[in-house]
Amino acid sequence: MIKLQLMVNEKTQEFEIEPHEILADVLKKRLGLIGVRVSCGEGECGACTILLDGKPVLACMMLAKQAEGKEITTIEGLGTHDNLHPIQEAFVEKHGFQCGFCTPGIILSTKNLLETKADSTPSEIAMSLSGHICRCGAYPKIIESVQEAANKMENSHDEK
Repeated sequence: MIKLQLMVNEKTQEFEIEPHEILADVLKKRLGLIGVRVSCGEGECGACTILLDGKPVLACMMLAKQAEGKEITTIEGLGTHDNLHPIQEAFVEKHGFQCGFCTPGIILSTKNLLETKADSTPSEIAMSLSGHICRCGAYPKIIESVQEAANKMENSHDEK
C-alpha cells in the first residue's frame, strides 16, 4: 500500500491505495463519484473523462498516483442540483443526452473547449468531442447543447 493525497473538486482527500490502482476506480469506488463512468476501460469511449488541471483526461488510463499534486474536477464538482453550471443547464434545455451515461465526460470536455475557444463552429465542436462515444446517438442535440452553453457563458460574462 502507498499513501496518496488528491485534490478532488476543491477538497483534499487522503488514501492508502495499491500502486496499480487506476484513477477512475479510486474516484468512483473510494469517493463515490458516480459521474466518473468506466465503460470500455481502454481509453476509447470518453465516459471516464475528468479534468486534470483543467484539461480533459481519461481517468481509466491513468494511475491514481499520477494525479497527485494536480487539481481533479469531476462532474460532481461542476455544479449542484440547485445551482447547475451553464453547460449543465444547456444540456438539460437542449436535450443533449438520452441515457446520460456519456454526458458527464462530454460536459467536462465541453468546459475545456468553451474556455479555450468559445466561438467554436459545429464541426469544431464535433472534432473536439470526437473522443466520446454516445451510444444513444444524441450527437445533433449534443452540438446544440454546446452552442447553447457557449451563449450562456458569453452572456454571463457580459453581465459581469
